[in-house]
Amino acid sequence: MIERPTIIEGGIFSDERGSMRFVNDFRFEDVKRFYFIKHPDSSVVRAWQGHQFEKKYFYPIAGSFVVAWVKIDDFENPSEDLIPEYHILSAENSEIISVPKGYANGLKALKPNSEIMIFSDLSLEESVKENIRYPSDWWLDWDEILKHK
Repeated sequence: MIERPTIIEGGIFSDERGSMRFVNDFRFEDVKRFYFIKHPDSSVVRAWQGHQFEKKYFYPIAGSFVVAWVKIDDFENPSEDLIPEYHILSAENSEIISVPKGYANGLKALKPNSEIMIFSDLSLEESVKENIRYPSDWWLDWDEILKHK
């Protein structure tokens, strides 16, 4: 079975005590580590990181991000004609995007001081062995997304 990126929906509950964000259908069974990325402004694009063996999950903590992914046909020499997909994650919603191995991913903050949490199914030692990078201007016009959000 070939895995595809999926969006795991959650929710937000508020009452007089405050609010709670949750994603009850997210399972941590394959997560080995997590980290945060904070973008002070919306000009930085972090793309494309190829993951032949690593699965990633993205969850917004503050602000919002465009999270994009593209299925890689050949990790050493990918086609220029690959079709990316993307989804906008916002801290105002409660969703996690799961991007399985075999994809490259990237992200861009849509608001200043946006922060995102990333979970990985590989340890840091395993992950650094997979240092696959492609230019950020391949496959997607990041500024064009901003015009349509």
